Amino acid sequence: MSIGDRIRQVRQANGLTQKAFAESLGIVQGFLSNIERGKNLPSDTFLIALTHVYQIDKQWLSSGKGGPHADTSPSHERSPVSENDTLLLKQISPEFPHDVKPEDILGHVSLPGTTPDSYALVAYGEFMAPTIQENDLVLFSLSREAEHGDIVLVNSKWGDVILRRYRIKDDGGWLSPDNMVYSPFQTNSKTQIIGVVTGIWRKVKF
Repeated sequence: MSIGDRIRQVRQANGLTQKAFAESLGIVQGFLSNIERGKNLPSDTFLIALTHVYQIDKQWLSSGKGGPHADTSPSHERSPVSENDTLLLKQISPEFPHDVKPEDILGHVSLPGTTPDSYALVAYGEFMAPTIQENDLVLFSLSREAEHGDIVLVNSKWGDVILRRYRIKDDGGWLSPDNMVYSPFQTNSKTQIIGVVTGIWRKVKF
């Protein structure tokens, strides 16, 4: 059984048409059809989305070994993840990174170029478009020092965690959106840069 066959099996087990299944994963029906028939190979981003949206076991999906469903038992009961896996966060709590709660975690992803202090987050909003778009997978590092022009993850003046471009000007630091519809704002004593973005992974529609 090929990976395309296993993807078809997941779709059929959830009672979904190709159109509905493709839409749920951010691709078009034609591309999904080609994957299921073995004409196209699924992208890494597509596989990440599939494993997390439908709770599918990564090893089973890639090799057919084991069962199709991911282990959703509490973290202390699970087998240890690979040292190359990166924690995928659903949200960032005020206690991060000192205390990461189970409800903050979506799962783990395997991505190239990661370091032990790397985390991943699903982007939302259009503030950093076109550089970062809605549902892009954003990889960030906690230890890298922010430099002029870097995209950073920061606690905003509104109390939430956002992505912005870090700029250094004569009057201090500024946080700017790449989407020029929105306005930049200046950093202050309460501004906390959490991490620096080191990679962006995107679902691509064909």
